[in-house]
Amino acid sequence: MVRWLMRWILNIAAIIFTASVVPGFDVTVEGAIVGSIILGLINATIRPIFKIVTMPINLLTLGLFTLLINGVMLGVVSMIVRGFDIHGFGTAVISALVLTVISSLISYWVKE
Repeated sequence: MVRWLMRWILNIAAIIFTASVVPGFDVTVEGAIVGSIILGLINATIRPIFKIVTMPINLLTLGLFTLLINGVMLGVVSMIVRGFDIHGFGTAVISALVLTVISSLISYWVKE
């Protein structure tokens, strides 16, 4: 439970950091908190369906299409959560890239 809470707090910090680094991504603290919850739910439910449907394209691009899927998921969160604003698809993809790198580091440091 403690590791899960630590991971969640670090992901909120990652969202806030990403918003400060990527122009066009604006987030409030409340937006980051709610956005991390919604993003987790979307990644657990909708994202697997997208990955299965787009598997042929993903194979052709050697997995790079996953980055676009992650950008779409961030865009969906931006539409749902107030205070989690992404201005444009390019911003969503760049933000997804930064968040993927940070989340990978968090997963490496905080083991389950």
